Amino acid sequence: MVMSKILITGVDGFTGRYLATALAGRGHEVVGISHSAITTPIEGLASSHICDLTDAQGLKEVFIAEQPDKVAHLAAIAFVSHGIVEDIYRTNVVGSRNLLEAVSAAGSADAVLLASSANIYGNRVSGAIDETVAPDPINDYAVSKLAMEFVARLYQDRLPIITARPFNYTGVGQAINFVIPKIIDHVRRGATTIELGNLDVARDFSDVRDVVLSYAALLNDPQAIGQVFNICSGKAQTLRDVISMIQQISGHDFDVTVNPAFVRENEVKTLWGDRSKIENLTGQLPAHELHDTLSWMLGG
Repeated sequence: MVMSKILITGVDGFTGRYLATALAGRGHEVVGISHSAITTPIEGLASSHICDLTDAQGLKEVFIAEQPDKVAHLAAIAFVSHGIVEDIYRTNVVGSRNLLEAVSAAGSADAVLLASSANIYGNRVSGAIDETVAPDPINDYAVSKLAMEFVARLYQDRLPIITARPFNYTGVGQAINFVIPKIIDHVRRGATTIELGNLDVARDFSDVRDVVLSYAALLNDPQAIGQVFNICSGKAQTLRDVISMIQQISGHDFDVTVNPAFVRENEVKTLWGDRSKIENLTGQLPAHELHDTLSWMLGG
């Protein structure tokens, strides 16, 4: 028996594919929206629509036709160093407003999960960040995600919104312009050197499989509506730690050089989350340590 019809925006993206499979595995009917034609099949996806977030009328037509019970809004420009600033704001802010307007027009959803970002917190010298920490975004991507959250407030009386703030996460299938897949790719090719940016940045890394299970838990918990949740592991690792772990797991040694061109002026130095809020509500615990995730990505 199908439990709910759930629509995922960005269903063909890194996270969307895993979420579609996880939700279908729980008995939900999963439909999606993608920016372009899906060329690689997505396990569990019942149907999909091609529609850009900037197409307000097209989005309304999709939602009115599908009448989803729940929505997971994942579509976004998610790369901090994306070169065209206008695209970041057009997609992440205006596009998200179009999405919320479409959900409102359909009037069918009892839960709308918005994927924001922990980047909105900015820099913090020490300690785990909980959801009460005041945002202090220091790059355009983070500003766009915080702006999306403020746009969502305009709909809080009309829509059952849940805001998720994922910290860094990775897994098989993530694009190699992200740092861990980039390192994994170098190891797979047997490269002896790699150029990276600041090696002393500390990040809270999760496994994408844990992230989507957290999203699924929030979508199915009525008490999550109207709240904000960190999605994180609760542990911080420096990039040096990650490199050492990859070398140990793979048995492949390589030299690392710091390329000043890769060191961003507006780099967030430390990003480490407190996950007690989502644990207390849903009981959802991470199933994978970073070592497990890296082994999976290396094919071990």
